[in-house]
Formats: sequence, C-alpha cells, structure tokens
Amino acid sequence: MAQISFQNVSKTYAGGKSAALTDFNLSINDGEFMVLVGPSGCGKTTALRMIAGLEEITGGTLRINDTVANDLAPRERNIAMVFQSYALYPHLTVGENIAFGLKVRGAKPEEVAAKVRETAALLELTEFLDRKPARLSGGQRQRVAMGRALVRSPNAFLMDEPLSNLDARLRGQMRTEISRLQLIRAVTTVYVTHDQVEAMTMGHRVAVMNKGTLQQLDAPRRLYDNPVNMFVASFIGSPPINFMEATLVGHDGAPALQIGPFLLPLPASAERLARRIGGKVVAGIRPEAFKVRTGSTGPGTLSARVLFVEDLGADLLLHLDSGEIAMGHADMIEDERDVMKSSPKLKAMIDGSHRISRDESVSFAIDPASILVFDAQTGVTL
Repeated sequence: MAQISFQNVSKTYAGGKSAALTDFNLSINDGEFMVLVGPSGCGKTTALRMIAGLEEITGGTLRINDTVANDLAPRERNIAMVFQSYALYPHLTVGENIAFGLKVRGAKPEEVAAKVRETAALLELTEFLDRKPARLSGGQRQRVAMGRALVRSPNAFLMDEPLSNLDARLRGQMRTEISRLQLIRAVTTVYVTHDQVEAMTMGHRVAVMNKGTLQQLDAPRRLYDNPVNMFVASFIGSPPINFMEATLVGHDGAPALQIGPFLLPLPASAERLARRIGGKVVAGIRPEAFKVRTGSTGPGTLSARVLFVEDLGADLLLHLDSGEIAMGHADMIEDERDVMKSSPKLKAMIDGSHRISRDESVSFAIDPASILVFDAQTGVTL
C-alpha cells in the first residue's frame, strides 16, 4: 500500500519558461481512490508520471510512504500504470500479457500461473486466456491491461485516461468495474481524466486542476455543491452550469439577484452579501435547478423561449433563448471569461414527462438554495 504526497512540487520546461505544475500540493491517503481532473494541458498527466518516476521533478518533494521519491527509479517504486492505449503485446496471448511483468521479475512458474488464474477470474477473462489481443473487444483489451497491473500486487495503481478509447456504453461498464476492483483490493489508486462524469462517479476525492495549479480538492458532492470558484463550478456538473450577469439588490429586507428582468431571491445564508448590494456579480444556476412552473410568475421565477429540445428519455435538456439575460461579463479574468463564452445559451434539465416544444415560452421556478454567486472580478465564490 502507499501514501503519496506532493509538497510544493513544480515542473518547468524550456529553460523554466513553460510551467506544467506550479507549487503543487496534494496528499493521497493509503487505499484512497484519488481522481485528478481538468482540461487538456492542466498538468494532471505530468503529476501522474511524476509518481511513476517517468517525469523529473523541477522543484519540491514527492514522497511515497514517507520516502522521498524524487530520484527513485521507476522499478524501485512498485507502482503499476494503466495507459490510455492499452499497450498490449500483440504476439502474446491474454495469459502471457498478464504474466509478463511477473516473469520479468523472476517469479516462479507456479506462482505466475496461480496469480494469472486469480487475476483472470477477478476480471472475468478466464475464457480468453489463450486469445491474442486482436481477437478481443476494446473493453476486454482494457481489462487485460488492468490485469497486467493487478497481477503484480503493487503499492499503487496509476491510470491515465484508461477509458477514453471506449464507446459510451463500455465506458459506463468499465467505470463500475474499476471502482469494484479498487474496493476489493483497497489499493491506492490515482486516476487521471478530463471527463467530469468519471471523476464524480469514481473518486473518493477529486482534485480539480487548471494550468498547473490545484483549484480545489474535495469529495465529489461537495465540489458540486460548494465550488470555490467559477472554473470548478463549470468543470463539475453535466450539463455545465449557466453563468449570468447579475446585480445584487435588496428584496423584502434580504439580498436578491436582478438578472435581466427577473428577480431571484437568495437563501437566508446570503445575508453576508448585504454589504455588496448594488454591486455586479455573476450568478451560477445549474440546468437541473430549473423546475417548470405553471400559472403566475414573479420573484423566484425565470422565463425563456425554447430554441430546441434534446429528449434524453428520463429527462429533457432544453436549450433556451437567454433574451435579456446577459451570459457574459467583460471584466472576468481569463479562465472564467473563456468558461462563460463556452455556454452562450441557457440550458435547463427537466423531467422527461413534460411535453415542451420548440419556440414555446416556459416559466421556471428557481430554488434559492441552488443559486451560486461569484465575484465578478475574480470568479471566486461569494
């Protein structure tokens, strides 16, 4: 087993001109399933490769079980890695691929055979042990790649976007499979992905990264409910959150949001924002917070025209004309401004039992507790 910690770790390229990681701090507990998530180029794969010993550390300290690992060779770390590309030997059978690492380490033939049988049974690969990789499906190949890592009983598993080459159905199956195996083995696992659905459904804790820095570390539900800034709010949740320009106003003696022509009261916990009344902020409302409302409109409601409807079966995803609602903000810092540009229209996720058509005008009730408020200059949650 392994406890892994990054202490002020940095990684720079091109003579210090390009930074992949900057002052990165992260502690991964023994037996934990830690997910590193973020957009391409955020530094998550660099961090994973540092743990494996495949990437040199420019500054700071990496510890594995209280041992400084900065200069340890990969073979000295007893860590197994599963790659995006499977990296199977095409001329070897499934059994030979799984056994390869054990044979290289000089394990006895009877030990190799026993561990291969055990691992194949765990991954439901027993009937495929004599097949070559070319005769396997994508999901089966990924399980073989995992078997080659599992058979070694390593201190930690490192997984670099292992499901990105699979179709949506297989990805769902393999998410469950990997989570099940991690629960059975209780081995420290560090999993890299850019898919926030994988992060939310698999990780004990999730580290959200952007441009080489750690934005927030927390359990998936707390990241969703309490993001520290607009970047985290935008990256966690599917469909992505709606960002709207707003003004803090007073309503019935409490702060509320004026969003275009609509007035949205805030929960009692928003009293701390009273000193900001009159100021500009950014409101964040997740698509699933929209509830169809019939009858009169007023404070706490928002209306919009439906541009088109995605029927997802159990749910309908409505794409809405934002009308008088401003979806961008000129003073946002770079990352958050890019986030806002990516979602120029409102989105609402509602129950699939509703019958709603294109061009229909719909009113929605917004639960005050579901509204997030961000500083218009920094993007930080207020």
